[in-house]
Amino acid sequence: MGTANQVDNTRVSFEADASLVAQLLHDLQAEQTALVSADLDTIERMVDSRVELLQALGAAANDRYEARAAAGYEANEHGMAEWLKQQSSAVLDKAWVVFQKDLIQAKELNRLNGVLINKHFLRNQEKLDA
Repeated sequence: MGTANQVDNTRVSFEADASLVAQLLHDLQAEQTALVSADLDTIERMVDSRVELLQALGAAANDRYEARAAAGYEANEHGMAEWLKQQSSAVLDKAWVVFQKDLIQAKELNRLNGVLINKHFLRNQEKLDA
């Protein structure tokens, strides 16, 4: 597996993933701003780009896991963690940690945006009921 890991190392870059997650974070923050100001036009425009962005993130994850599977690891987070342990690379470890933190931040922003969406929905429902 040593040669496969060395060759595989060149296929693994978190730059593309990090860029996609940065775009997602920016998108979620813009969505939150639009939700706070009730800018429905902006929110509607964001839907299509969000779908494309999430598809690109999914494809990047699949590529990562396929590379892990080709190197003899499980094609999931556990396999990724095992692969990182074998690499003994501070650069890869740091990139992975930053990537995971950004994903956690994106999930939290998404959760908060869901709360804002729910508040708008409830407010609109109350107005309709009145």
